[in-house]
Parts: sequence; C-alpha cells; structure tokens
Amino acid sequence: MAHPLGQFSSRFSGQLIQPNDPAFEELRRVHNGLVDRYPALIARCRSAQDVADVVKFAGGAGLEIAVRGGGHNVAGRATCDRGVVIDLSLMRGVVVDAGSRLARVQGGATWRDFNAATETHHLAATGGVVSSTGVAGLTLGGGLGWLMGVCGLAVDNVRSIQVVTANGHVVNTSAVEAPDLFWAMRGGGGNFGVATSFEFALHPLGPRVTGGLIAHPFAAARDVLRHYRDVTADAPDALTAFAGLAHSPDGVAKLAAFVACHCGPLPVAEAETKSLKTYGQPVMDAFGPIDYAQLNTILDDGHPRGALNYWKSSFLAGLTDEAIDTMVECYARCPSPMSQLLLEHFHGVATRVPVSETACPHRTPGYNFLVLCQWSQPADTLRCVQWARDTYQAMRPFMAATRYVNYLNDDEDDNPAVAAYGPNYQRLRAIKTKYDPMNVFHLNQNIPPA
Repeated sequence: MAHPLGQFSSRFSGQLIQPNDPAFEELRRVHNGLVDRYPALIARCRSAQDVADVVKFAGGAGLEIAVRGGGHNVAGRATCDRGVVIDLSLMRGVVVDAGSRLARVQGGATWRDFNAATETHHLAATGGVVSSTGVAGLTLGGGLGWLMGVCGLAVDNVRSIQVVTANGHVVNTSAVEAPDLFWAMRGGGGNFGVATSFEFALHPLGPRVTGGLIAHPFAAARDVLRHYRDVTADAPDALTAFAGLAHSPDGVAKLAAFVACHCGPLPVAEAETKSLKTYGQPVMDAFGPIDYAQLNTILDDGHPRGALNYWKSSFLAGLTDEAIDTMVECYARCPSPMSQLLLEHFHGVATRVPVSETACPHRTPGYNFLVLCQWSQPADTLRCVQWARDTYQAMRPFMAATRYVNYLNDDEDDNPAVAAYGPNYQRLRAIKTKYDPMNVFHLNQNIPPA
C-alpha cells in the first residue's frame, strides 16, 4: 500500500490484511453481496488500543476510515475503497455478572453471542431479531427487538460504552463520565467514534418465552394485516408483534405472516396471544413456548450472507386500510421470493422514554415499514431495486416524517439524518463538533459538525 505501516504494525496485536494477502478477498466482503469495495487495509483489532492505533495511523496517512462490527450493515458503510477498515470481528467477548445483572460486550459480538452468554443466567436485554446482527451496529442506531415493550430499546439498556474517538483516545462514557458523548452514542450511529465495548443492564427472562411465526395464505393478506392492526392497538407490553408479506421457505407461495414474542409467564402469554393463534386458517403455525435465544434465530435463514440487498424504510403515520391495500398490491408484483414487506410495532416501555433521554428519538407508538428487497442473481438487480423504490414511493402518502437510522440506504433523496434524529439533530451536531470536528467518522448516516 502507498503508506508504510511502520512502527504501528510492530505493536498491533491483531491482523493487518492487505490486498496481496490470501485472506483479503474473503475478508473484504460484507454481508450484503451488492456491496463490492476494495479497502487498502483491513485492520482486524483485538483491543481498544489496537483500534486507537489504527485511527491514529489512518489519520496520519490521510486514509478514510470505515468501521465493521459483527453484523450486517446492509447499506455497506462498514467498508470503503482505498481506505482502512477497522474490523472488530475478533472482539466478540461477552462477560456476564449475574449478581449485578450486567453484561460487558465487545464491539464485534453478535446477538447470538450475547444471547448465548446471558441465557445461561436466565437474563436478557433487548437485542436484534436476527441472531447474526451485530450488537454494536444495532445498539448505536437505537435497537428494536422482541423485548422492547418491557425493557425499552437496546440503547435504553446501555449503562456505559468504551469509545475510541477521532483523535485516537480511548474514552469511557456513562451517565457520569463524558455524559455528552454517552448520550450521543446511544442512537447517534457511528458518528462519534468506535464503540469497542458496551455494558448492558440485564433483565430476568425465562429462558422460555412464547413466540414464533404464523403464516396465512396471501389471498387473506388484507384481513391478516387488519387483524394485526387490531391486535397491536392494545397489545400488552410483554407482546411484541411484527407482521409481513413474504414467501414460503420454498419460494413458491406468497404469504401473510405474524411473527411475535410474548415474554411474560407462559399461562399469561397463552391467554394474551390467543387472538393470534386462533385467527383464520393458517397454512403454517410455528408459534408456542420456545427458548428466547432460539426465537432469535428463527428468521436467520431469511438473511443469508452474500445475498444482494436493497432496503427502504420509514415510519408510518398510521396503518390505515389504504396503506394495507397498497402494501398488498405492491407485494403482488414482488419479483424475488427472498423479498419481504415488514411492519414493526413500536410500543410499551420503548415509547415511554423521553425523546431527549437518548439520541434515538423514536418514542411514539406506531409502526415502522420496511421494504426488505433481497435476491440472489446479479442479473435481477435492476428490477429488484426498481420494485423496492416503486413500493416505497407508493407508500409515501402514508408515511410520517421520522425514519429509523439502522434501515437507511445510501441513495436517499434528502438528508435522512434530519428525519432520523428529529429534535435531537442540532444537539448531535454540537457534540460531533466537539469530538469529531474533521468528520473522520463519516461513513454512516452522517451528522456533520456544526
């Protein structure tokens, strides 16, 4: 590469992968097969000090920095061309203090790692609904999950974060240490530094919950989604329910499905999920008592590494009959059996946290709408992307002004950060100016310095 690694490489405890390394071709690839970039260096770190050294090296060499945690980053911001990728995938440790109900989690861990460690102690915190999702990426953007009705979003469970800032300093943040940076990291994405570890508060759980998937014929989709609206209108905190339009596992039939989790006692859960279980004539019913960690894997097969992905998302102003009809009409034209249209219900404790409590402002009960467009053959790219854009455009009349940062793509028409952060945006800009005035960390949904 053009810039010698020099003394930096002699003290680096991880792996430095350059384009001539045999492992480079595999390690440069990210979850989304649509992203095809060639960094100059992949720095696989083992410690916060490794990360700090890479940040300093890249700054001195004038190289762009991308940060890759443990998971998906569908938009592709976890890599770059001709820059440095700070890769945390070797940093996956999870240490649970069951007595204090705390977990210390490294920045490269996935929710599979997290749940495996906490389930042993019958403890949990809100995490991703797909186990291969990275803890850091999901949490830094807010973090919806099955437990958000009783535990809040992932950010609401974070008690401290270790951060490497743009000047290469390792900073411990919490409500009492660098509280402004701690506030910004809880929802502000990767704008303020590299999160090398998190401390989460844990909550007693099961480990058995009541959850899974119930699918109905696509011909019943309108009625299924209206029933979902009725169920979620007065859902108890313990019940988090999503709904969607998808294909059967064999890709042959279109379906309308509920996927849900009730984290209360099993007898209570049975009573409070009865309206889902007894509704209609499902063609698939995989809903009942299940280990929480296992529940978080049931959607994994629908998100294979290397598949081509293009997502569009926004909150809805309301789930009207017209919005439901539009969803069904759009999915009838879906060109790929791997694609889905999803509704994610925000409710409970997650919506009772004040908007200014964390950088994540999404505290209004309602629904997030996601066009999850996914396919396997590059020849299908143009028509799949066009379907996603057309579907999103058709749903625009029903959308609110707010958007969930973790789902935003790279080709937005406007400045999506304004919609993602709302009333917290200007405060975030001021904190960005303090900690990253040169916008070193800009491969994200960027918040520019004030």
